[in-house]
Amino acid sequence: MTQEQKYDVVKQLSNSGVEIRRYHECALADVVVNADYQNAGSMGFRPLVTYISRNNIAMTAPVIQEPKETSWIVSFVMPEGMKIENMPVPADSKVNLRTVSEHLAAALTFSGVTSESKVKKMEAQLRSALKDANIESKGAIRIARFDPPWKPSFMRKNEVILEIVSA
Repeated sequence: MTQEQKYDVVKQLSNSGVEIRRYHECALADVVVNADYQNAGSMGFRPLVTYISRNNIAMTAPVIQEPKETSWIVSFVMPEGMKIENMPVPADSKVNLRTVSEHLAAALTFSGVTSESKVKKMEAQLRSALKDANIESKGAIRIARFDPPWKPSFMRKNEVILEIVSA
């Protein structure tokens, strides 16, 4: 079974499906892609999967996509316990390594495809639930995909995630 990014559920917002989570510190390998939303994920995936394959690093979930100005950051979460200082230096200059500190975030899980319109709809639901609970978010939305594209869409697990100021 594929290892997933580690977090603890702090609380659940009633009737919204939103979880407030404390994400553990983790290492990411990521690529900045100058493409539209639909193409960024697949363009970023190839150099990242090459990096982990060449270095015998296990595939984990989710694959994360987040906006950055006019481009997208596509990231792989490294297996639990991996630290930047112990990771192989990427041969491809497009691949960057970074550490993400422990932080609080709100997450809304959904199934199906992660089309731009579906993600915007789920982001609006997440932001609405946070507003109703008087919880302030910060930063851009993260789109998390847990399953390969060949898995039937109704069986796919996806999330929209927003970092929050406090629970």
